[in-house]
Amino acid sequence: MSCGPREADGGHLPVKPEFDRYSGAYEDLLRDPIRDRFGGGHEFFHLRKRDLVREYFRKQQQDSGTLKYLDVGCGKGELATLLKDDFAGVSGCDPSREMLRSIQGIETRVQTEPEKLPFDDRQFDFVTAVCVYHHVPVEARLNLTREVRRVLKPAGTLCIIEHNPWNPATRLIVSRTPVDECAILLKSSETCGLMEQCGFRIQKRQYFLYLPTSLYSSIGGLEKALARIPLGGQYAVFGSLT
Repeated sequence: MSCGPREADGGHLPVKPEFDRYSGAYEDLLRDPIRDRFGGGHEFFHLRKRDLVREYFRKQQQDSGTLKYLDVGCGKGELATLLKDDFAGVSGCDPSREMLRSIQGIETRVQTEPEKLPFDDRQFDFVTAVCVYHHVPVEARLNLTREVRRVLKPAGTLCIIEHNPWNPATRLIVSRTPVDECAILLKSSETCGLMEQCGFRIQKRQYFLYLPTSLYSSIGGLEKALARIPLGGQYAVFGSLT
């Protein structure tokens, strides 16, 4: 699907199986002095995404414990593992068989065709695609979104999380991260447009990763006040089919 693997915060993507060769040193390949000082480690970025998902379902007053969840491009399964106890069932898929080998306690399937999801129609209530789309060729992004809709139940929800191209630090990190060599970042407006073309109604769009871990632990509430300002390091868009 693209000429290079994944993103600068530990995500995983639909790419060619050649991505298998990065699996052993993946975290090292993502290292960047700005990113490392900001997050203090890979876990911070995964925990922030977990908290966004939890907050969304709380605000919707929906019990995620009754839902089936799929993480598209799950890689080593960091986010799916963090959310394993939040859902009735958790699955992941990724084109890289090697990335999937380290995952335990979660159903995983290899995407033999990167733009096709290896699941039947209407299997899931919730799907995430975390920093996947910027590795998908622009002309293939709509088809991937249609695939997500296919595997979602009629009232399902999709969450796309991406790097924010309006953030200069994000652009710098991506530009010098080896596995992001061919990444094409997309603005939140493009993400919303893809989802709307496939019948999703945008429920929430927010920017996050304004504060480094040293400040987030004490004044994290400030990020909620900044959520609509398009300058955070990443953004999340939630859309539903109802």
